[in-house]
Amino acid sequence: MRTLLFLLLILTSPVSFASMLVLGDSLAAGYGIDEEKGWVNLMRGRLQNNGYTLEVVNASVSGETTSGGLSRLPALLETHQPSLVLIELGANDGLRGTPLNIVRGNLEQLVELSRASGAEVLMIGNRLPPNYGPQYTQAFFSLFAEVAGEKQTALVPFLLDGVASDWDLMQDDGYHPKANAQAKILDTVWTGLEPILDETRSK
Repeated sequence: MRTLLFLLLILTSPVSFASMLVLGDSLAAGYGIDEEKGWVNLMRGRLQNNGYTLEVVNASVSGETTSGGLSRLPALLETHQPSLVLIELGANDGLRGTPLNIVRGNLEQLVELSRASGAEVLMIGNRLPPNYGPQYTQAFFSLFAEVAGEKQTALVPFLLDGVASDWDLMQDDGYHPKANAQAKILDTVWTGLEPILDETRSK
């Protein structure tokens, strides 16, 4: 009898077959707004509405760098065993003027560790303010596409596309988006995420 009840619970209970890990900085952690209004939390609702059973683990930390993310990633992979990792790191490296070869190396290792664990990867890029000089800012922006191309990962070129240039959507510090920008940010992320989800669902 107990065995029968156990089997019935398995067959009738919703099963989360995989998880998604978001490894980011303040832009994914929801700095300056209620966490529930951030794009990562909004993504949970959109996934559910579209029939995806992915559990979303937001491991983003305000102020995080690629090196910080790299130090935390192995434990996160072991604990959550995600099938998909969203890497949204690098902006704080750029704001600190970190040499780009270091940023590149860290991003490459983040991808390699994720892949070695069996996860797919979505690289999410960013831009720096123009006051950091055209040479560094352009090389920084190109870095994400270069790493994604070399490692053959999906790419969202610019997380704040259509947001960073609209002051009505940005907080007073000029770096962080307001709550009313989060749906637009999710739309941008979704352009890179949805093809991966569709491919996984069809397997």
